[in-house]
Amino acid sequence: MFGDGPETDQEMPLADHIEEMVNRLAVVFLVGGLVTLVLYPGADLANQAMNLNLVSSTDVINFLWNKHIPGAPEIAERRPRVYGPLELVLTELKVAGLAGLVVGLPVFVYQTYLFMRPGLFPRERRYYLAAVPTSLVLAFVGIAFAHFVVLPAIFAYFTSYTQGTAVIAFGLKETFNLILILMGYNAIIFQIPLFIMLAIMMNLVTREWLVARRLIFWASFLGLAFFVSPDPTGMAPIIIAATMITLFEGTLFLLRWTGN
Repeated sequence: MFGDGPETDQEMPLADHIEEMVNRLAVVFLVGGLVTLVLYPGADLANQAMNLNLVSSTDVINFLWNKHIPGAPEIAERRPRVYGPLELVLTELKVAGLAGLVVGLPVFVYQTYLFMRPGLFPRERRYYLAAVPTSLVLAFVGIAFAHFVVLPAIFAYFTSYTQGTAVIAFGLKETFNLILILMGYNAIIFQIPLFIMLAIMMNLVTREWLVARRLIFWASFLGLAFFVSPDPTGMAPIIIAATMITLFEGTLFLLRWTGN
């Protein structure tokens, strides 16, 4: 069906494939977990023990809070509210987990390359290796998009529609659930162009096949956006869905424009 494979392609029992896949996923989780532990509690412990000034989860929380909550540095009511004894600790862990996710994405791409390498032709191997740094760049672009575009728009709306009616009290847990989920989700959805290009380069799909089923992808993007986003107002899911559709259509347009 798919033609002859490269010389390095060898038949393996299904159990061996599953074992290799599990081992490679373990590497991804290990790297992501180590990065998480370095940021929290590793940075705090090192700062206390050796009087260093490493960036910790607390520093990241303060930066994101003051950046995204309008008036947070000046208005006392805009400071975070903690409603449970473990809220701050769990939030710090989530912030560290976001860093682990960003670093884990290119590791995941590289481990999938190693898993598929015996069945890839040399040209396909070059494509896949080039995707590793590309994945990291796209993840940072996605986080930057959430930081500079999505989150400011959402929090500006949150702090404006209740003026004259109620005083907003931002809970630390709920607010950072929204911030981190949107940042992590954008880091993932900005991989859409990369996954489309890899799928086409490896002859798994064609641009015409994707174009013919674009409405199915649009509906899937919209459903995923509403399923993942913790924003009940619907503003964040709509922005995320529009971003996914734009990335999808932009990649297809680029492929048509370049003819590759």
